[in-house]
Amino acid sequence: MLDALSIDLTPVVAEQPDPLLFATVSGAHLYGFPSRDSDIDLRGAHLLPVEDLLGLREPEETRTRMWDRDDVEMDLVTHDLRKFVRLMLNRNGYVLEQLLSPLVVHTTEAHEELVALAPGVLTSHHAHHYRGFANTQWRLFDKAAELKPLLYAFRALLTGIHLMRAAEVQAHLPTLLAEVPEAPPYLAALIEAKADAEHGGYQGPPVAAVREDFEALHALLDTAQAGTALPAHGSAYDALDAFVVARRVLRG
Repeated sequence: MLDALSIDLTPVVAEQPDPLLFATVSGAHLYGFPSRDSDIDLRGAHLLPVEDLLGLREPEETRTRMWDRDDVEMDLVTHDLRKFVRLMLNRNGYVLEQLLSPLVVHTTEAHEELVALAPGVLTSHHAHHYRGFANTQWRLFDKAAELKPLLYAFRALLTGIHLMRAAEVQAHLPTLLAEVPEAPPYLAALIEAKADAEHGGYQGPPVAAVREDFEALHALLDTAQAGTALPAHGSAYDALDAFVVARRVLRG
């Protein structure tokens, strides 16, 4: 399996028309259950010049680049910094996981500054993001009976519960199994099973019992949200606004 952290993005960064502020590994590698045939999801932010935002044409706020390395598919998706920060302020846990991913393959001073500002966007309402994402993945599991969406569903709920309790974004499922004692113990075995195939079929405890555990974690997320110390509204809007303006002027 290609080591996600061994990726040399130097040529890719050099090809970008605008500065790339950071790129991290997301997806199954970040979540702690990659398969031998998993692709590598790279996510980040780029910085458009001021004139692209002032003219009549719509700016290219999101860019995607796909390529193969050692027979592994990789895709790099980046948003312009303003769009990325707006997603952060919109209580989007997905972009926060990308920003705070420990699997960093390209970084800058701007990336470090943005990471430092991230705690100011955390709110109790982030529970809604994880609740909705978990339900979407459960429906995929119901339809396809594959292991991957089931792990994604449980990972989302456990991330949400941990966030509400500890005010920390933790996306790594094996770590969450240790941090959230109510997590079903069979998830560790399912993580090992997924290593064999990205789209392998589900073979585990009876689905009815798994559904009960899924619903129990939903209730636990509700309880954690009701008792969280996280505020209802973030405090970082002004600081992030100033950060985006400053970085646009500096162009990096």
